[in-house]
Amino acid sequence: MVKRKVAALEKVEADLVNLQYKIRRDPRSYAQEFYDQWLAYEAQRQIFISSPSTVSSDDTKKFHDLVDLVAHVASLYPDLAAPFPDHLKELLNQHHATLDTELREKVVGSLVLLRRKDVIDSTSLLTTLFPILITTPSKSLRSLLYTKIISDLRESNSKTTNHRLNKTIQTVLHNLVTSDRTSTKGMWATRITRELWRRQIWTDAKPCDVMKEACLSDNEKVVVGGVRFFLGGDKEREEMEDESSDDDVDMKKIKHQGEINKKSKKRQKAYDKAIFKVKKHERKKQAPHPLNFSALHLIHDPQGFAEKLFQKHLQNTKNKFSLDNKLLVLQLVTRLVGLHKLTIISLYSWFVRYLTPKQLNVTSFLASLAQATHNLVPPDVIEPLMVKIANEFVSEASAPEVAAAGINSIREVAIRQPLCMTETLLQDLVLYQRSKDKGVVMAAKGLQSLYREVYPELLQKKYRGKKATMGLRTGEVKQRKFGEEEEGGIEGIELLEKYKEEQKQKRAEERLENGDAEKKDDEDEDDGFNSDEWEIGSTDSESSAGWIDVSDDEADVPAKKRQRRDSDASQAPNLVDAEEAEADRISKLATTSILTPADLLKLQELRREAKVDRVLGKDSKRKKELIDRHIEDGVTADDIELPGQLGKKLTREERIELANAGKPGRDEHKSTKAIRQSKKEAEGKSTTNKEKARKKNFLMTIGKARSKNKRSLTETKKSLKAHISRSKSGGRNRNGM
Repeated sequence: MVKRKVAALEKVEADLVNLQYKIRRDPRSYAQEFYDQWLAYEAQRQIFISSPSTVSSDDTKKFHDLVDLVAHVASLYPDLAAPFPDHLKELLNQHHATLDTELREKVVGSLVLLRRKDVIDSTSLLTTLFPILITTPSKSLRSLLYTKIISDLRESNSKTTNHRLNKTIQTVLHNLVTSDRTSTKGMWATRITRELWRRQIWTDAKPCDVMKEACLSDNEKVVVGGVRFFLGGDKEREEMEDESSDDDVDMKKIKHQGEINKKSKKRQKAYDKAIFKVKKHERKKQAPHPLNFSALHLIHDPQGFAEKLFQKHLQNTKNKFSLDNKLLVLQLVTRLVGLHKLTIISLYSWFVRYLTPKQLNVTSFLASLAQATHNLVPPDVIEPLMVKIANEFVSEASAPEVAAAGINSIREVAIRQPLCMTETLLQDLVLYQRSKDKGVVMAAKGLQSLYREVYPELLQKKYRGKKATMGLRTGEVKQRKFGEEEEGGIEGIELLEKYKEEQKQKRAEERLENGDAEKKDDEDEDDGFNSDEWEIGSTDSESSAGWIDVSDDEADVPAKKRQRRDSDASQAPNLVDAEEAEADRISKLATTSILTPADLLKLQELRREAKVDRVLGKDSKRKKELIDRHIEDGVTADDIELPGQLGKKLTREERIELANAGKPGRDEHKSTKAIRQSKKEAEGKSTTNKEKARKKNFLMTIGKARSKNKRSLTETKKSLKAHISRSKSGGRNRNGM
């Protein structure tokens, strides 16, 4: 009996699939058949609307197949199937908790199918699915709805950006977060926004406003979701972009398989798909790169946002967040302060209670303090913190790792605000380079090198170094005052100016050499006539100034030596005049000249060369690079702990593990031939005929070897000619052309 029912249901399903295929081919001829199925669908729908929990499994299967049929052909009968989308929405909204799982998935899939066939629009679909997403207790349904919402938004923004739809959904998400700040429903707003930001579907300031409100929520999970978006959303977007760019297609492999394998429609479709993918990838490469701003830069009113975040989640003593989540909020606040150069004075006094070696995750607090420092923070505010760190971490009784972390954190703060250090404290910290621990020595020498560049006056003379001492004497090294900013300009413009002057001098020397050669030819042709003497005697400027008295000693000096001495004397002006001339020279090129595309390309090349020279140590001018350090990525706890880890003595097991890092496993210690063979097998390639012949049994090849030895010279010649002709035509199968 059960088998008969199953067979009957399978026959009904097959008939509906066959009818669906016929209707697609000729809708007008099968209009009556569709009308009959529509009446059957209406009857079943009334049963489900009245009491879906009491419906039998057979009726559920029939209704499932009818919904599938109508959804696929509803676009062919728009008048009759017009209420079909509203029926599905009503059924899903009212009975999504009691419907059968397969039927519920079919209803959701049918709504998505109607959206793809343009029977309904994206706004109608999303406004139906989103309320169910945040209210349903079913985990499987939430996962399904989340996937459908993301895919529909991607599809709607695939060709062009759908601003109207994006604005509608962003408003819905914003209202979801702000309507009830204690509810966990805001988690879905953070998940959807973060995913669309990662896929670069939303790249404007509106999603940042949604996540900004999420950070100010009262629910801990919603706050963590919003904070993680600002701290790691941009990195996820870059990683996804790199992964998509690495997803290339091996065209040679596909073409080779298409030639040697049997031709079929399936392989042809795969080949066409691969060609389409390659062309699409090439178009993306040639297209201009989109200007994607960081989420931290798109925040409206960062000062107010940072203050609210600090007061609500860190200063508030009633806040019950865990320490890890508090550290996440602190990292966001300090990143905002350092990036936008904000002023929150109470933040620095809040740090005092956490700057002790006994504090859990103390290196994270030290890194956050460094992030929150910039050149506009008053030195009087940071100086007590430097003294606190030095007293708590740096002493003879402290462990080497603790002392190295303390000195390194002081250095990270001093990079951003060098004026926070006193002369006495700096001298005390620099003396730790005499320590026996390598990590402490590295940290102390790093602090000394920093102040040699930015503020050598605080160091004793024996610690300043030759360059800093000479710079202080000549006035080249100047201490920047609090709040003083360097004048803006085009980066590397002085390199371009110097390059242009060198080219101009080369051209002048070439013209001079050519002129001297022509003059010599003229002198050889002229009989004793010296034009230079006549020109000197007839010069008005010299005659008006009177005769020049030249002594006998001066007359004996050769002309070239006099010219070199005069040029050396003219090239030794006062230092202040030289600096003013340098400033005038740079500003002259930037303000009075129009840079051509060739100049811009040369400027980019000169910048790149200068960066390479700095990396190789050829250029020691690192003052601006140290003070104006790029703080976009922030400071991590690993940066603070690095000197201590380098100075730590490793055990034997740790040394072995470090030595084996990056090396292949023991099972990969193979010969080159074996590695090549395994690579071929992984790529699905076969072996050559020569390799196959080597693996043959000796008894299978002995007959052929004997026959070869018995061949005459004529037979050998014929066989070699046949082999050459076969190889030219592509082998025995003629597949090489």
